[in-house]
Amino acid sequence: MRSGSSPVPDRSGPARTAARARLWSRVSRWLFLLPAVVYLLLFFGYPLVRNVVMSFQQYSATTFYTGTAPFVGLRNYTHTLSTDVFWQALLTTVVFTVGSIAGQFVPGLALALFFRRRFPLGGLLRSLLLLPWLLPLVVSGTTWRWMLDTDSGIVNQALRDLHLVSSGIPWLTGTSEALVSVILVNIWVGIPFNTAILYGGLQDIPAQLYEAATLDGAGRMASFRHVTWPVVGVVLVLGVVYTVKVLDIILVVTGGGPAGATQTLATRSYELSFQQLDFGRGAALGNVLVLASLAFALVHLRADRRSRTT
Repeated sequence: MRSGSSPVPDRSGPARTAARARLWSRVSRWLFLLPAVVYLLLFFGYPLVRNVVMSFQQYSATTFYTGTAPFVGLRNYTHTLSTDVFWQALLTTVVFTVGSIAGQFVPGLALALFFRRRFPLGGLLRSLLLLPWLLPLVVSGTTWRWMLDTDSGIVNQALRDLHLVSSGIPWLTGTSEALVSVILVNIWVGIPFNTAILYGGLQDIPAQLYEAATLDGAGRMASFRHVTWPVVGVVLVLGVVYTVKVLDIILVVTGGGPAGATQTLATRSYELSFQQLDFGRGAALGNVLVLASLAFALVHLRADRRSRTT
């Protein structure tokens, strides 16, 4: 160094400190995500992959003793999809899902819009509305099974007292009445869920969006379509995915009967796996159910994305 010249400052120290801070920031993000990733892989990823593998094997009760499950390719799928029972269960699933969603979503949306208004005891009423959803489904199903009993059920007794019917309606034993019964029970359970989720979603919509839509000349229907619907549409997808796999309510109320009148794809998969002990075919049918739910979700998301761009 020449005499009289100023020393050159060393900037490597602060640079290394900033680099270490950026590195630690990235690492800390992954550390926070790690528990969630591990949880998803263990309790969602592994069962899904195991179910897919099982669907290509002849996995039955003897597998637990022999430890072997021969590979059978697509035989479980072709055998399952080629039976009349599958197509009847598919039709029942469609009817059950459409009926349940129509009966849950529309009243749930109406109640959510109603509860947006402030009025005395509004919070208490919202809390009481959640009671059917908070009860265990086995308890709800057992209660409704007793209420809908043909001879001693309170529903038929009330109809007789009102002179609306002369004899008891076979809510659980009639082939057409049983499907209506499980749909009504599922609607009763699902309305509080739809109301709570829709109410929370509507609360997150800023009032300025509705004001801007009004200034742009949008009417109520246009405001609902472009402002409200993108929020409530997500609840519709969740409702469909949840409804197509409903199992406990149907098993408790009707058991899939009478004569398979209330047997859906979910109950059929349960029957194959845990009653007939044909786990391979049950897994194949479960995968079909997963693919159907995924297809509906993708179609809805694509349609929603297209509506946002128009």
